[in-house]
Amino acid sequence: MAKSTNKTQPNNLSVSHFINQVEPEQKRKDCLAIAEMMRQATQAEPKMWGDSMIGFGEYHYKYASGREGDWFLTGFAPRKQNISLYIMAGFKRYEELMPKLGKYKTGKSCLYINKLADVDEKVLKELIQLSASYVKDNQSGC
Repeated sequence: MAKSTNKTQPNNLSVSHFINQVEPEQKRKDCLAIAEMMRQATQAEPKMWGDSMIGFGEYHYKYASGREGDWFLTGFAPRKQNISLYIMAGFKRYEELMPKLGKYKTGKSCLYINKLADVDEKVLKELIQLSASYVKDNQSGC
């Protein structure tokens, strides 16, 4: 199977402009703090992916089905209801860490928080770091 193209691609839109448009102000401040956590975890500068996701770093994946593509190591998107953090390694390998995190919901690789004050920032930083490192070291597909 040929490499497929994801609908969501990195682009040259301004991350700072995007974050500065986030409302309310507390969500904007939370996004700035999350961006810094992700920058430190990946040692990568943020990039816009599509018109509403901010990604850090990049990896190539290839699934057993033959589907392959490129995606960010970690990222986030401020949504109307919450902030979606993309923990690409998923959550199963972090069963001991998750109960310490605080108030959140999860999807397959998405961590949903209402506000940064709802979670333990130290635990969140560790989760982001561990996930980004895992994905970087296991690029064949998480």
